[in-house]
Amino acid sequence: MPKFVTIGYGDRNGYDETAVAIRNAAHAHDANLQKAGVLMGIAGTPVQVRNRDAAQVETAKGPFMRSSLPVAGFAIIEAADIGEAIEMVSRTPCAVARGVVEVWPLEQPG
Repeated sequence: MPKFVTIGYGDRNGYDETAVAIRNAAHAHDANLQKAGVLMGIAGTPVQVRNRDAAQVETAKGPFMRSSLPVAGFAIIEAADIGEAIEMVSRTPCAVARGVVEVWPLEQPG
């Protein structure tokens, strides 16, 4: 079954502005996804890693990509196709609480 990487973006203000019942339903939806085997987690502090020409590892704290909303979390989901993947994430907290969720097909090399 195809796999997808999802990236949820959202901030506290958008979350707090969303009705409690909608937030609770979104968290219940996340719990159901996790029970079904979806690997998901809240984003921690990122570290950038570079190793130009495999000569020396360099690191820098913080995200490389910039966005108007901070990254809130990630998930790896399995779905029959992109449409099913979109349906699965459309009721998650970031999607309903004034944020956004990106769905990236995870393609196998080769």
